[in-house]
Amino acid sequence: MIVRKIYYVLTYIVLPLTVLVGYFWPPAYWLLIILIPYAVIGLYDMLTTKHNVLNNYPVLGHFRYMLEFVSPEIRQYFVETNESGRPFNRIIRSLVYSRAKGQVDTQAFGTQYDIMTVGYHRADHSLAPKHVAESEERVTLGGPQCDKPYSASRLNVSAMSFGALSANAIRALNGGAKDGGFAHNTGEGGLSPHHLAEGGDIIWQIGTGYFGCRTADGDFDKDKFAEKAQKEVVKAIEIKFSQGAKPSHGGVLPAAKVDEEIANIRGVPVHQDVISPPIHSAFKGPTGLMEFVQHLREMSGGKPVGFKLCIGKKSEFMAICKAILETGILPDFITVDGAEGGTGAAPVEFTNRLGVPLNEALIFVNNCLRGIGVRDKIRVICSGKVATGFDMVEKCALGADMCNAARTMMFAIGCIQALHFNTNRCPSGVATQDPVRGRAVNVPQKRQRVHRYHDATLESFREIMGAMGKATVSELGPSDIRRRMADEGEQSYAEMYEFLDDGALLDKKLPPSFASDWNAATAAHF
Repeated sequence: MIVRKIYYVLTYIVLPLTVLVGYFWPPAYWLLIILIPYAVIGLYDMLTTKHNVLNNYPVLGHFRYMLEFVSPEIRQYFVETNESGRPFNRIIRSLVYSRAKGQVDTQAFGTQYDIMTVGYHRADHSLAPKHVAESEERVTLGGPQCDKPYSASRLNVSAMSFGALSANAIRALNGGAKDGGFAHNTGEGGLSPHHLAEGGDIIWQIGTGYFGCRTADGDFDKDKFAEKAQKEVVKAIEIKFSQGAKPSHGGVLPAAKVDEEIANIRGVPVHQDVISPPIHSAFKGPTGLMEFVQHLREMSGGKPVGFKLCIGKKSEFMAICKAILETGILPDFITVDGAEGGTGAAPVEFTNRLGVPLNEALIFVNNCLRGIGVRDKIRVICSGKVATGFDMVEKCALGADMCNAARTMMFAIGCIQALHFNTNRCPSGVATQDPVRGRAVNVPQKRQRVHRYHDATLESFREIMGAMGKATVSELGPSDIRRRMADEGEQSYAEMYEFLDDGALLDKKLPPSFASDWNAATAAHF
């Protein structure tokens, strides 16, 4: 190999000659500063079998790994176009940053998207635009069986745990929620002191690990739950079944993030990976879920209780619908997470290959709830890549009552999409437990940005609705959102999917496309 030959020449010929020449001309010794480390590193590379490349390309091969290390930053800063970045492109990230900072969020010279590409979404405007009242920005969370309903914003902070996010990041998000009058979901990591420090409204998420309300063995502790759930700042309870990034896997908090504070809050060993079980131990089956909903509602003093899931097997969600009918217990809300969602650490295959995308999942959940005649009694919350006012319009048109945003709220407090969420080396201090890095999140400043982003997005939401000729959210429907198809034409979602009438699943003659899953569903088990 030519690289090895160069190494031999430099090490066995040039290096000794340099020593010899230096004896007569001392300035030659300066070359040894380069040649000796080169010889030592090259010898190590050729003797080790850890990296094949280094074995064949001593010293020079290290440049390959150096470039690989910085390749994500090179792609993000120099290679990707404004619309090609993933998960969020530069156009969306820049829009969030501008709105969070209170800067100009307009665009000159037309759209940068290829509006003829397959999958492009848009809406029809009206020649008779309407005024949309600010009251449309809020919705009541809590059904007929709830004693303490909550007036919620249409846009809230989605589930992100302390541990996944730094203490300052949690405080900034909660402070923004306090200032803007919207809710902050704790994520499954528990109700930490940082969630309570700024006084923002809380939706407490209870995952399979029962963090913050668990026994020493990891089971649900009803006394710990009741104590925290009855805090005034806790406005609702969310039971987490699964999330879009890793459905049916359980949460993952790398050991690098599990310091003593995290361990104490969650009730787990320090400096060990925290992997939540894939299933709940406090109840079994769809009927058990409904009974658990009612149990939590009673222990919380009548607050709204719902559950979150990413849709997988459709018959299993229909089993929940049958349990609602059999028990007569209504969840106050259902949070639908799309397969495209996810902020934290997750196995690659789970992130890329499991779960139903959000739009399809929203349509299915709404069809099921309408099909059993309870859609008007249960709120539907969507979670998964909600960033703009149009995203909110789209999701509400497809059946959501409210939207949760996670990654875009992270952008508002300084996240740069460095994709280091799972390493504890987040360069912006948002997704880390390193106290030095975490200090970078200035809580008083960033809470203002969260507030501004929330308000500007809701204002955009109302403006787009008005431009479409809609005065209320209830007027939005699947026919309002159009998608570019492969045949170069367009279809609305009303044309792409079947939509059920109220009570359709209760008829003896079931809709054919729903019949097999409905018949396979049972309230007794998933």
